[in-house]
Amino acid sequence: MQSLAVLVRRPVLSPTRIASGRVGILSSHFSVAPRAMAPISTETDLLVLGGGSGGLGAARTASAKYGIKSMIIESKRLGGTCVNVGCVPKKITFNAASIAETLHHAKAYGFNLQETAPFDWSSFKKKRDAYIVRLNGIYERNLANDKVEYVHGWGRLLSRNSVEVTLDDGTKTVVNAKKIVVAVGGQPAAPPQIPGAELGINSDGFFDIETLPKRVALVGAGYIAVEFAGMFNALGVETHLFIRGDTFLRHFDPMVQEVVTKEYERLGVKVHKQSAATKVEKDANGKLTINYKEGESEGVVESVDHLIWAIGRTPLTRNIGLEEAGVKLDARGFVVVDKYQNSSVDNIYALGDVSGEVELTPVALAAGRKLSARLFGGEELKNLHLDYTNIPSVVFAHPEVGSIGLTEPEAAEKYGRENLKIYKTSFTAMYYAMMELDQKGPTSYKLICLGPEEKVIGLHILGLGSGEMLQGFGVAIKMGATKADFDSCVAIHPTSAEELVTLK
Repeated sequence: MQSLAVLVRRPVLSPTRIASGRVGILSSHFSVAPRAMAPISTETDLLVLGGGSGGLGAARTASAKYGIKSMIIESKRLGGTCVNVGCVPKKITFNAASIAETLHHAKAYGFNLQETAPFDWSSFKKKRDAYIVRLNGIYERNLANDKVEYVHGWGRLLSRNSVEVTLDDGTKTVVNAKKIVVAVGGQPAAPPQIPGAELGINSDGFFDIETLPKRVALVGAGYIAVEFAGMFNALGVETHLFIRGDTFLRHFDPMVQEVVTKEYERLGVKVHKQSAATKVEKDANGKLTINYKEGESEGVVESVDHLIWAIGRTPLTRNIGLEEAGVKLDARGFVVVDKYQNSSVDNIYALGDVSGEVELTPVALAAGRKLSARLFGGEELKNLHLDYTNIPSVVFAHPEVGSIGLTEPEAAEKYGRENLKIYKTSFTAMYYAMMELDQKGPTSYKLICLGPEEKVIGLHILGLGSGEMLQGFGVAIKMGATKADFDSCVAIHPTSAEELVTLK
């Protein structure tokens, strides 16, 4: 087993090589110091490019379950986006923001709490970073336990069966592999080409912020921008969110878009609708000024500590030899795959954020495991593949959002509105019973049912506990539950979730 890499801090704007071989100026949060490398194998059965969830799932399943000789190549830290600059540190930050909200609500329940100091972001960040480092070590030990050869380096395809690996010391080795899995993930999309755009940071850079800012600006309407904006606001930061339309989370059901956008405005987030940044400037004190258009008018936000571009993500598929090896990419740069994760080239497979089906961590992990099972699990598993329908997803917004299945517009377009029956409810959760009107958050649920049997084809919820709640309901919908199935389940009282099995 190779020794655990030493993690070192680098300046926020230092160039860092990423898995695709590109060089960027935006922060990578941590970098891994070069280390002495033992000679690596030049032959393997399965070679995986990328040490994120999808790659780890494929390599560990192949080795541990089927005894396949596997190698995984990663140029940064094990765990991918989710562990290092995504789900895990984000949820930890969301927890901190939720505690801040609870402290704010505590007085209504009879507690007299006196805060002797503001939230200590710096100490919180150090503990959060240390937790991620521990996870990196756990992932490396798991690879060793499963007998997966882990190579810290950068891989580039030479052909359908060979990859050139560049190690930390610059040594290049060609590895021949019977099968290759591309699971190198994605990166934040580049900011727009406006003057001063480079003065901002991308969504990865959120995790490098050392001290709690007083004023921030975020650009984006997706779940990343919305989650960050909610966290900052809950922690007492003046938060500006710039969106191109009138609502955010536009891929979610209209109920979610409308209710959560309105709630953010109620909570104090300064939502700039139909807006676009036009110029960014920095003053002598390092503060940013954001010039923007909002509808037909122009505006400016001054003394901004951080501008965060959260305008989407792009796959890391360029400059790693895919096109030279004949692997077909679509117009957005995603690897074109079929339902079995086959690329256009025999023996080369792609999954996770590089193939673009559903860009969620558990999806990549499940796809990686199923791919290895199909490839190495014998004749009975030869048709195994991940079903990408009815995948639940959660937004850790304020309030939380949960969604599975079709939105109402999607269902109407696919099946015709006349074939749908929609059940909706909005109410105030009992948690808010002791609070004043201006402290009460919304709870809204929607079931979208199809045909005479009223099969549930969409479920959309927002409110306290929606993230945990959705997992169980997701199982029911995946199994083909109908409205009658929901109705037949005795309610758990008093909970918010009971409203989903008592809808009229």
